[in-house]
Amino acid sequence: MEKTAVIIVAGGSGTRMGSEVPKQFLPLAGRPVLVHTLERFLATLPRADVVVVLPAGETTRWEAICREYALEGTHRVCPGGENRFLSVKAGLAMVPDADFVLVQDGVRPLASGELIRRVLDTARRTGAAVPVAEPADSFRRVDAEGVSAAVDRSSLRSVQTPQGFRGELLRQAYRQPWCAAFTDDATVVERAGVRIALCEGERSNIKITTPFDMVVAGAWIGRTEP
Repeated sequence: MEKTAVIIVAGGSGTRMGSEVPKQFLPLAGRPVLVHTLERFLATLPRADVVVVLPAGETTRWEAICREYALEGTHRVCPGGENRFLSVKAGLAMVPDADFVLVQDGVRPLASGELIRRVLDTARRTGAAVPVAEPADSFRRVDAEGVSAAVDRSSLRSVQTPQGFRGELLRQAYRQPWCAAFTDDATVVERAGVRIALCEGERSNIKITTPFDMVVAGAWIGRTEP
């Protein structure tokens, strides 16, 4: 039987949010952001092995949240590293025999069940799947001297999570040493020589980073279903 794992990376802080509480624990429509994210995956992939990667020192806080929202026993927890690369690597060590792995940002609570299934299906077919969305804004490239030039946005895509991979492929990619160019799992896998397949993302699948994002997510949270 196919084994699917989900690694939810929730190692961020509240720096850009302007909060002393890490943003993944801030309330969104009455529940912490990370609770929304976790519940989306539990509802969509109920048989998946789910690992939540937390910042050092935040396990006690998360355990209390899990008791409050009846999430005990639904997933496992591990401490993250100094950066996202090391945090994902720590999560991967918890699922050494997974056939497919989805990696999700803990502060993307709006991913629909349809999107999650689409990424997993694409990963099954291609080995490495990343959801993307077409940008609505125009872009300009600025050089070191401040001179700018328009960029053709038809060739650009914004990258989202979850990102899905064959398990062994992802584990092999994460055996590479860390590199500053690694911004997500796709860049790690691509550096290992694997071609990335794109699938349709969702404009609403935002990553919560600022107070404005919290307002947008709060307005949208009830419109998407697992």
